[in-house]
Amino acid sequence: MRTIVPFFSTPLIYTHNSAGSMRLIGKFLLLTSLLSLVACDSGPVELRLVAPSSDLDLEIVQNLEGLLDQSTAVRIQITDDERTGEAALDSLIGGEADLALVSNYLPYREDIATVMPLYPSVLHIAYRIGRDASSGPALLNQAKIYAGQEGSASRLMMDYIVARMGLPKDAYSYVERPSEGATEFPDVVVVFAPISPKRVAEFDGYRLFSIALPSAIGTGSNVDALTMLNPPLRSFIIPESLYGAATPEPIVTVAVDKLLVARSDLDPSVVYDLVNEIRRLQPALSATRPGLFEQLSGGFDVSRSTFVVHAGTQDYLQRSEPTIYERYSGVAEVFVTLMIALISVIFAGFRVLKMRRKNRIDRYYSAALKIRDMINDSSSDNDLDKLATRVRDLQNDAFDQLVDEKLAADESFRIFITLSNDILAQVDVKR
Repeated sequence: MRTIVPFFSTPLIYTHNSAGSMRLIGKFLLLTSLLSLVACDSGPVELRLVAPSSDLDLEIVQNLEGLLDQSTAVRIQITDDERTGEAALDSLIGGEADLALVSNYLPYREDIATVMPLYPSVLHIAYRIGRDASSGPALLNQAKIYAGQEGSASRLMMDYIVARMGLPKDAYSYVERPSEGATEFPDVVVVFAPISPKRVAEFDGYRLFSIALPSAIGTGSNVDALTMLNPPLRSFIIPESLYGAATPEPIVTVAVDKLLVARSDLDPSVVYDLVNEIRRLQPALSATRPGLFEQLSGGFDVSRSTFVVHAGTQDYLQRSEPTIYERYSGVAEVFVTLMIALISVIFAGFRVLKMRRKNRIDRYYSAALKIRDMINDSSSDNDLDKLATRVRDLQNDAFDQLVDEKLAADESFRIFITLSNDILAQVDVKR
């Protein structure tokens, strides 16, 4: 933690006629010297981090805890209780901890802020060999599924997938994680986890399910729709043979960042020091798990974060940002004048185009709000099913408009998708 202690807080006036003032100056200098020594000798700030329930995530934070033991600025201590997902965020808000490692797929929380993304967490969909994997609905039909704890990113993702497929709740069932020595195992395992080739043994008797062909990425396929409708997600390819027999071919899936988060009111200077220390330790972290911490190199990206960026992180990212004078010095005045004129013309054209697109997205807003207003306690299951179908039709129509470039993939479109997803969730709650 950086502490600056001023040497003088007020000007001192020296007179030859006042011997007492000399003694006062001497006492003041002694006091400020002692305060400076206390500030310099203050130990590192210790932050409590919620223990993740995932064994692999726990190993990673334990490694980070050990590396920070020698830090003079900040250290972490892992809590005894293991929690994941929204339960971990509840621990932060309740004051039981200062930091947590959570998926970027969790819903937004007002009192939570992103410190930094640490590594990608990849969606693994594994199924028992011999099960029909010709399609997603066939794979999940009457399947016993392990998808982590309730409220975890894996469970939220699984709920989203079956909702998009339109599968009824009696078409599948969730089961607990098999205990050691168990003889019965899930038909399908769905889990967000870092890539770890050492875990091949865990996939014995299973194969990973690919949601698309590698060549389909970027062509408007279902994986592109999935990442468009869920901005925190990005497409990801697990290489062939990475997990032995479980990956006989490249597997297309999605990944989401694993975020280190804190309460929004945590001291920005402490967060600044924490980010600085983790960046400094990046080579040591990469040495234990090669390829996992590549995104820590250079200026890490927080633009996909579900939560607001912590003020301390913002300070760190902007530490080398040039001033306005530095940014524009050396630019010829004539060139600037011509550029301003050209940009003005371009902006005028874009403004007209943007207004047309906004008028189109406003129609989708109005339709979605009307459907939301129809949902009430007296709505029957049949009525709710019809309303959900209308919302999905709206989403599909909007996505078609997006492909035809009649709508822009901007914040207005994302707000509509978020609104429509919230309406679908409201329908599920009313059922």
